[in-house]
Amino acid sequence: MNLDKVGGLLRTLRREKGLTQRALAEQIGVSDRTISKWETGRGAPDVSLLSAVSDALGVNIEGILRGELRPEDCTGGNMKKIRYYYCPVCGSLSLSTGGAAISCCGRPLTPLEPAAPDSDHALTLEPIEDEWYITTPHPMTRDHYITFAALVTSDRIQLIKQYPEWDFQLRLPRRTGLLLWHCSEHGLFSMPLKRY
Repeated sequence: MNLDKVGGLLRTLRREKGLTQRALAEQIGVSDRTISKWETGRGAPDVSLLSAVSDALGVNIEGILRGELRPEDCTGGNMKKIRYYYCPVCGSLSLSTGGAAISCCGRPLTPLEPAAPDSDHALTLEPIEDEWYITTPHPMTRDHYITFAALVTSDRIQLIKQYPEWDFQLRLPRRTGLLLWHCSEHGLFSMPLKRY
């Protein structure tokens, strides 16, 4: 660990938050001299304090230990590059338009990687006027079901939450884009859609 880098980062983050050394020290339960010591590279936060420092400054612990916050690759706002995170414990769905460190129920989540659907997870698409009527033979049981479906184009996402023990039937606009759906047991699936 480079103490000078860690100290410089802590100083920068503290100033961005508009905090004095004393105000930060009071938030995390140390003296302002301790904050000064960290910021000048003569020491670093004890492991027992890292969580409090992280919360007070609004950054992750890994960034503090590295002494730098790494910028993410810019996706240009293209919705097709959105990342999906699913919590297997509570079933929450999180999205990010760039790199993110997302956790839920005390566990870090990794972005889902879409795969081509197998026969058990295939969708049936039927054109009806200017919409797609979409169904699946998936059993949709309490523990094994499609959790969501989404139509993604370059500038928007239409996401429809699904629930266990409900029939999977939905209508989406007939647009060119990417159709995604997530199985609670087998992950994320995708297929391209053409308007006609």
